[in-house]
Amino acid sequence: MAQISSGTVNGLYNLIQPLVSNLLPNPTASSIISMIIGVVVFAIALSIFFSLFAYIFGWLERKMIARAQSRHGPTYVGTWGILQNLADLIKLVTKENIIPAEADKPLFQMTIPMMVATFVVMLAFIPFTSNFVAINSSLSLVVVFLLVALVPLLVFLAGWTSGNKFGSIAAQRSVVMLLSYEIPLILVVATAAMLAGGFSLASIVAAQQSSTWYVILMPIGAVLFFIVMLAETERPPFDIREADSELIAGWLTDVSAPYYSLVLLLDYIRMLAGVLLIVVLFFGGWIGPSFLPPFAWLLIKVVIFTVFIIVVRATTVRMRLDRLIKFGWVYMMPLAVLNLMLTFVLFIK
Repeated sequence: MAQISSGTVNGLYNLIQPLVSNLLPNPTASSIISMIIGVVVFAIALSIFFSLFAYIFGWLERKMIARAQSRHGPTYVGTWGILQNLADLIKLVTKENIIPAEADKPLFQMTIPMMVATFVVMLAFIPFTSNFVAINSSLSLVVVFLLVALVPLLVFLAGWTSGNKFGSIAAQRSVVMLLSYEIPLILVVATAAMLAGGFSLASIVAAQQSSTWYVILMPIGAVLFFIVMLAETERPPFDIREADSELIAGWLTDVSAPYYSLVLLLDYIRMLAGVLLIVVLFFGGWIGPSFLPPFAWLLIKVVIFTVFIIVVRATTVRMRLDRLIKFGWVYMMPLAVLNLMLTFVLFIK
């Protein structure tokens, strides 16, 4: 049976409830309001965190890619161009939102916000530390990858509902690629859960604290998960949607400026979710020497992997769709099965 708790929200509740009870003598009302306030405060803290992540690494990515391509990148707006993203955001959100005449307007307008909401909910199930987690469930890993399984459907809807053939074809290409990498993803995740003896992300980190990081026990699985994570987040060399020479901007062809700002936020939320998962599943999460707090160790690992992802984008080229699919089925799938078998034989049996 699934067990659900939240150490962070409970801590906020215990802090807020005495203050609220002084204003509201009714214990039921004060408890409900205190819990609502605790959830809202945690949601705001989480929103600030991933918004800062998107902003800082959006700027860092532009600077690193510019340096790799021997150009300046953001320079003039703010010190080192740090305010350039803010200027671009203001420009995007103040432009007109144009919806194509042939689009299925309700679905077309809902799809991208639904994608953002899907990954925000996913972040609520991923523990940042043993206490800083919105929803600590014994089935959190299952929930996270059920949400991941929604992404191909939402990508397809984003392209198909635009009423544009370029968008529709690009969405189908992205869906085919995403599906070809989801089975290796499930196998790798099942191996990590098997090794930890449960589907709780917090318990997976705890299991690594009592033994060793899973990247050492199953290095093949860690490499496979990193590659699959790049594919699932559509980062280079898996950025099929940005096939500009063939399909303009893919399933984003008809997305206007305000929605495109949401897409930019979505890209970095997806990256944050993917990096957090690889850190939690294979690199010990928040585990580290005691001279730094747990959250600092998690943040250091997240920064290292995020910078590496940016380096991959700056140094690789987009692969052809047929090669990507072949790589997923012919190479990734057998390696994922091999990783499962080796882990079972060496560490479980």
